[in-house]
Amino acid sequence: MLIYLLAVIVGLAVLAWSSDRFVEGAVGVARHLGVKPMVIGVVILGFGTSAPEFLVSILSVLEGSSGLAVGNVFGSNIANIAFILGVTAIVSPIFIQSEILRKELPIVLGSVILVGALVWDKELSRMDALICVVVFGVALGYIAFSGKKAESDPLESELNNELDGPNWSLVKSIFWLIVGFALLAGSSRGLIWGAVNIAELYGVSDLVIGLTIVAIGTSLPELASTIAAARKGEHEMAFGNILGSNLFNTLAVSGVAGLVRPLQVESVFLTRDLPINIGLTAVLFLLGWGRKSKGSINRFEGALLAIFFASYMGYLVFNALGE
Repeated sequence: MLIYLLAVIVGLAVLAWSSDRFVEGAVGVARHLGVKPMVIGVVILGFGTSAPEFLVSILSVLEGSSGLAVGNVFGSNIANIAFILGVTAIVSPIFIQSEILRKELPIVLGSVILVGALVWDKELSRMDALICVVVFGVALGYIAFSGKKAESDPLESELNNELDGPNWSLVKSIFWLIVGFALLAGSSRGLIWGAVNIAELYGVSDLVIGLTIVAIGTSLPELASTIAAARKGEHEMAFGNILGSNLFNTLAVSGVAGLVRPLQVESVFLTRDLPINIGLTAVLFLLGWGRKSKGSINRFEGALLAIFFASYMGYLVFNALGE
């Protein structure tokens, strides 16, 4: 038991650290290639913060643990909204004015509903997965195009400030891009090995392990970056981190995992976890859209989100142990 727990703890720690190095390396390479800040923000930062979920889900599918992959994707979405945005808003209330993010909100909500409809037959087939990947490509292109057309959008201003830091050399950027990815892969493998063995040891489903330990662990990069952005007054970046991560998780991560091997979905997921994911995304839409082109998440709303997440986690753990 101890070695499995150690594998999970070390795997999560290395996962969080290597994810940052991977993102910094990718951003450095993109800057040397002359990629626009908005494209870096939408594509590279979005994928980078979802890299842990991506690798964990793909490796889980290859190991035959569909439940772990599904739990990781949707559990991370739930953690991003209820836990990360909730805690961030308690630390520093979030205010959203970006028109780019307002255009992204219905896309994120629609993507969760789409995937929910595709898995309602308890499977994400390869055809379903292909639909997810195609829709993701179209959505990403639309968001990037909207960003290039937007003038003086608050998100673009914050992205410029965020990317106006130390500029790594191309060699250093490539080095950390490769090393970061290698460490991500290795730590993901160790995390999955430990998590699956703990699940088998206690008779807990890999879905629950994916929704709890793994989902929270793979969301750590988003937690750090979102709180840091909010404390610097970069509210659009903080909110955009979560939107981008959830969009990548829902369409790209589940889509690619489903292309590797069709994902089998448990009935309890359809009646418990999927409605929660859709409901929280709808709440995110309402808070982010706001009124008069301004959205916000105050400390009280953040506390409610955090309390809900703690209650949900508690229910999953006690229910699993009870069984």
